[in-house]
Amino acid sequence: MAPAATGRQTTVLDVGCGNGALCGRFLERGYRVVGIDVSESGLAIARAAHPAARFEMLEADETILERLAEPHFDCVTCMEVIEHVYDPLSLLRGCWKAVRPGGTFVCSTPYHGYLKNLAIALLDKFDKHVEPWYVGGHIKFFSRRTLLPLMREAGFVNLQFHGVGRLPYLWMSMVVSGEKPARGDS
Repeated sequence: MAPAATGRQTTVLDVGCGNGALCGRFLERGYRVVGIDVSESGLAIARAAHPAARFEMLEADETILERLAEPHFDCVTCMEVIEHVYDPLSLLRGCWKAVRPGGTFVCSTPYHGYLKNLAIALLDKFDKHVEPWYVGGHIKFFSRRTLLPLMREAGFVNLQFHGVGRLPYLWMSMVVSGEKPARGDS
């Protein structure tokens, strides 16, 4: 995680915080935490479990920071959320605007690379995997080749990719981190 400026508490924004579990981990480390989500029931759990954090019901789009009326954050996280939004670029641009210059952004999403998709198809599991009748499910499916360019378009640099869970190239999820360029960097 990017360090905060000297003498200042590190700040974290968790986009799509759900029940606040990740926020709680950041609080344990002494960070100042803000979480946003669109689930009122999840936010109620988060507020009860972590009263030291700020939780707001907000959609994740380009106006996150303005609607929160907060200064930039040292770190912005978005874990297993981007696959649920209709406009992932707007979400990423909002995260970019919310993180301070030189700060860090971390995003995770289920992995859907070629080999995993081929295995799903060969095992005749495609229909179950992308169940169209499930309300509130995944509406976007990302691979390394689709998420990294989107993050670059939003303005993030120094992107790092990690596949997580299962065997290589059949990963369950992927975690991508990036930085907002420090002032004067391109």
